[in-house]
Amino acid sequence: DVQLQASGGGLVQAGGSLRLSCAASGFTFDDYAIGWFRQAPGKERVLVSCIGFSDGHTYYANSVKGRFTISSDNAKNTVNLHMNILKPEDTAVYYCTAGACSGSPSDYWGQGTLVTVSS
Repeated sequence: DVQLQASGGGLVQAGGSLRLSCAASGFTFDDYAIGWFRQAPGKERVLVSCIGFSDGHTYYANSVKGRFTISSDNAKNTVNLHMNILKPEDTAVYYCTAGACSGSPSDYWGQGTLVTVSS
C-alpha cells in the first residue's frame, strides 16, 4: 500500500512552535517534490512549502518565510516542517503531498493534520 502519513499537529499558543512530519510507506521520496499545503476554514488550500527530495531545493510561501523550515531525512524517508513564531492565521489543516507540489489530485496526499494557534 502506498501511503503518506502526516503527524505533529496540535494546539499551541501564538509565538510557539510545532514540527510536522510526513512519512511515506510503500514508496520512497527520491524522485518527488514533497510539499506541505494548508487549508484554513472557509479558505482555499494553498502551498506553504516544498522541497525537492533529491536536490534539496526549497520553496516557501511569503506568509511563512523566516518562520517555517522544511527539511528532509533521507534515512527515514520523511520530510519535516518546523514551524516557529506561530500566528493565529497559521491555523489550518496541513497536508503533505508527494509529486510536483502543484496540488494535483494525481499526487500522493496524506490525511491532514490540524494545527490550531490560539491568540
